Amino acid sequence: MLLDHLNQQLREREAQLLRRRRRVAETGCSPQQRLSMDGGRPRDMLSFGSNDYLGLATHPTLVEALAEGAALYGVGSGSSPLLTGHSRAHARLERELAATQSGTIPACEALYFSNGYLAGLALLSALGDEHATLFSDKLKHVSLVDGTLLAKAHKAKVLRYPHGDLAALEKQLAESRSQIKLIVTDAVFGMDGDIAPLVELLGLADRHDAWVVVDDAHGFGVLGAQGRGSLAHFGLSSPRFIYLGNLGKALGVAGAFVAAHPTVIAWLVQSARAYINTAAAPPALAHAASVSLKLVLGEEGDRRRAQLRLLGATLHESLAGIVAALPPMGWEAPSSQTPIHPFIVGDNESALALAAGMDAVGLLVPVIRPPTVPVGTARLRISLSASHTEADVWRLSSALADAVETLLP
Repeated sequence: MLLDHLNQQLREREAQLLRRRRRVAETGCSPQQRLSMDGGRPRDMLSFGSNDYLGLATHPTLVEALAEGAALYGVGSGSSPLLTGHSRAHARLERELAATQSGTIPACEALYFSNGYLAGLALLSALGDEHATLFSDKLKHVSLVDGTLLAKAHKAKVLRYPHGDLAALEKQLAESRSQIKLIVTDAVFGMDGDIAPLVELLGLADRHDAWVVVDDAHGFGVLGAQGRGSLAHFGLSSPRFIYLGNLGKALGVAGAFVAAHPTVIAWLVQSARAYINTAAAPPALAHAASVSLKLVLGEEGDRRRAQLRLLGATLHESLAGIVAALPPMGWEAPSSQTPIHPFIVGDNESALALAAGMDAVGLLVPVIRPPTVPVGTARLRISLSASHTEADVWRLSSALADAVETLLP
């Protein structure tokens, strides 16, 4: 019965053009990557599909740092952080990560997690209880979605507000009688590339005695002075912020962290089951992340962020030109200050056809469909890396224009 049920569900997904398939990467993460799918022969592709925004995932210095970390600490951590898994490499990295947010969260400390999903799950499930209400943006990342579900199971109240709708959020906050109010949002929304109105959210938090949980997975390393993230990008500073950063995107390694008031971090260590009951990340990864952080905060990081901005401006100009030449059909290429550039077409079939046209000429551009994005907003998610060149961007634009042409009536 179980297999029959699952096979039926898979057939339904196939019919709705929603079934996902994995590629196999034969080489490391970079714009030029050898990939295969469904047992086919590997192909050399120009990829616009990774979140390796600064192009550090295969940086020789980080490769050496990972090997050095393994020589120092071995491979696995051996246990959870509260037993013997919390190494000197982890402790050093947490101090360094806290320092990146010291200008935005006074006297903050940091807690390192194996990945971003785990961090979001751990944070909200630990803070949400019968005394709390979570006010969450409807387009927040799934780790925060699942974290709010766990908080709800712990008797917290959960309210969602329409994406970026400050008036709706303020009404919810004003009507709430909760002792603890947590505004929960992405900083950079991963499927749209837009940035949350963090200045205004902090203003609401100040007026209504709330805290602001900011998931900056796509902003840390990219935005703000020295890549310190979205709070630094807006020049914000407040003890009301609880900040989530990611080390597996712009930093090119793995893991995530929460930076917040020391009491918040102490509570997570005591109560966040997703932290307490998970083996600590390999110390070698923490060692490599420390080295990556130095690159990101330094001159090399500045050069790579400048390259990203240049590529982003070139890409946006070309995408806007493609949309402007179309007959009215509702397709969009919204402006983005981040490396994420969506090309929104609406229906699954058109999005898949565009991606297939790109694939045919050796370009990988992922298709994003429901439930990851709302129904009727299927899109290509073009993700830039500092390792791309302007020639790469123009090749992408030309191929996309040709693929669009084949779909016009």
